[in-house]
Amino acid sequence: MPPQPSFRLLPGDAGSPVLLHVPHGSRTIPEEVRGGILLDDSALERELDHITDSHTAELAARAAESCPLRPWSYVNALSRLVVDPERFPDDREEMRAVGMGAVYTHTTHRERLRGPDFDQRPLLERYFNPYVRAMTQAVDARIAATGRAVIVDVHSYPSAPLPYELHGTGPRPPVCLGTDPFHTPPELRALAEAAFAGFGGTGIDSPFAGTYVPLKHYGTDRRVTALMIEIRRDTYMSEPGGPAGAGLDALAGALAELVGSL
Repeated sequence: MPPQPSFRLLPGDAGSPVLLHVPHGSRTIPEEVRGGILLDDSALERELDHITDSHTAELAARAAESCPLRPWSYVNALSRLVVDPERFPDDREEMRAVGMGAVYTHTTHRERLRGPDFDQRPLLERYFNPYVRAMTQAVDARIAATGRAVIVDVHSYPSAPLPYELHGTGPRPPVCLGTDPFHTPPELRALAEAAFAGFGGTGIDSPFAGTYVPLKHYGTDRRVTALMIEIRRDTYMSEPGGPAGAGLDALAGALAELVGSL
């Protein structure tokens, strides 16, 4: 049986340069991957509550539907406990220090997720590499069609820091904007600050910094701009993994406003 697809590319308008990226919103773990995870079912459900950016796929979908020029969307169909497509797959990844590189070996509470002798290569080959290739192709397609690509990386984060966070002692604003010195021009940041101004404040690069750009383009191609939107979960849902609330619609409207301005 072929592996379960690790992503969904949802078409937008041909003239849109925007690619909404939702990498951490799924709780789905294929059966063959579940066998390599040490947690029992109840502990795994608790971990998924903490690690999943719940309702972000719905948030992006609602925003896309309300945009006059519909953006493209690239959505991870699997949990980040399968692979995390936004991590470097090698020693460049700082989160490897807490066992959360491209393939997680530890949980949000720094407990063992996989055994010490676990071979990560099959997961990288089966899920990580195809995801990254397809995302790169999606960015290339936006450049070919419009001359540029704008990646808006849609995430959420808990209101209180979790033990795995390397930079959890800083501010935790309602909306954190993750930026990159090469790929996030000041005007993109300013548009996001304006779009999300109504939620109690925005912050920059705290508690999470940076944004996702495929390695093919990273640090070299200025036609690719990018911004990470990190939404504090108490603004739209019951934590840690509960239902969405009224804030989801307002946030979708703000995201649509940002996309429309791009």
